[in-house]
Amino acid sequence: MSTPKELLTGSRLKWACRRGMLELDILLGDFIESDYSPLSEDDKYQFQRLLAMGDQDLYEHFMKNALHEDIELNRVIEIVRGAAARRSAAL
Repeated sequence: MSTPKELLTGSRLKWACRRGMLELDILLGDFIESDYSPLSEDDKYQFQRLLAMGDQDLYEHFMKNALHEDIELNRVIEIVRGAAARRSAAL
């Protein structure tokens, strides 16, 4: 898959991770701070596609383990879930 010419970075990316649900704010904010940088350009693009989804849909995918019909989005959802699980286990 081709990546977009310009991915969100820095404060714009952090702002896009700000959500109306505290759970999503924490999950996405922590992911951006510690796990986003090493992603491939394609995974970064897929993550940013996720950010275009509504809060309720994101909540379903991240908190209730709902599957998305797009396999590439499912892959990034699993990456975010795995990162959150590792952080929780470290506490």
